[in-house]
Amino acid sequence: MKRLALLPLLALVAACGGGESPPAAERGTPTGRTAGTFSNPVYDENFPDPFVLEERGTYYAYATNGDAGNVPTLRSRDLVRWQEGDDAMPELSPWAQIGRTWAPEVAKTGLRRYVLYYPARAPEVDAQCLGRAVATSPMGPFIDRSAKPFVCQKAEGGSIDASPFRDADGTLYLLWKNDGNCCGTDTFIYSQRLSANGLELVGKRVRLVTQDAAWEGRLVEAPTLWREQGRYYLFFSANAYDTEDYAVGYATCRTPLGPCKDAGENPILDTACAAAGPGHQTIVRDDDGETWLVYHAWPPNAIGSVYPGRMMWIDRLEWEDGGPVVRGPTCDAQAVP
Repeated sequence: MKRLALLPLLALVAACGGGESPPAAERGTPTGRTAGTFSNPVYDENFPDPFVLEERGTYYAYATNGDAGNVPTLRSRDLVRWQEGDDAMPELSPWAQIGRTWAPEVAKTGLRRYVLYYPARAPEVDAQCLGRAVATSPMGPFIDRSAKPFVCQKAEGGSIDASPFRDADGTLYLLWKNDGNCCGTDTFIYSQRLSANGLELVGKRVRLVTQDAAWEGRLVEAPTLWREQGRYYLFFSANAYDTEDYAVGYATCRTPLGPCKDAGENPILDTACAAAGPGHQTIVRDDDGETWLVYHAWPPNAIGSVYPGRMMWIDRLEWEDGGPVVRGPTCDAQAVP
């Protein structure tokens, strides 16, 4: 999706370790919290396109570039109180232009080995392309010394929104979106198998879904593949990110390489209460085995504005009759994870 880059002097574009959690009075904390409950947003400053990785009881969050660097980070012990971290990728690859690192996601591929997948602008091809960087800690620093992008579909507008998925048998896959809406081209969610170290694509590349429903507008993006009770669910966001029409839906898939079928009840998360244009979701399972949907949303009176920007929300993701149900957007107080 087109992000609002917050770094100085850049034009706006139509898109280690644990540590102590901060006291509730600090900036970027839940807006209303009492013992045992919290109220959304859980982080009330700009943190667009959030991805959350759980590692040894700590949740690490990553976001689109902004004032906090190329890959802003947060960490938490409970998904509710978040502590700001350093830029996880302070130096970009030689092929990448600063100010356009969008929607990074991370996979653990070995002992003390983490791979960050990120889109960035590649000036040589004049498009957003995908890169991958490696670190020994979830907080980085992630390093990518590649001379060229990992994936770059110039003929389809570019490539963004990379999302890794590990199947029950350990096989890794990478999903992403071609950036076709930048150039009047159709958008597709792609899937392809990754090598065991997460650094190479292998096998056949396939298309899973496209914008073929009214609620999706001109695009689909932000894939999240999730396996629940032996079934594959492909979550994705759709429509214009800077409007109230942005929302989340899902498709059911036979395998990580498809085929996939859109759910008839889409969208399953859309504008409500104080969350405008909710989307670019990720899923995390807490210590009790419950699943949560993490996503961003605009304040209703500030859609498309740089400040306060897109804040981070979480809501329960439940499974009923073989399908996902999002208990949100929730503005009232709810029990902490």
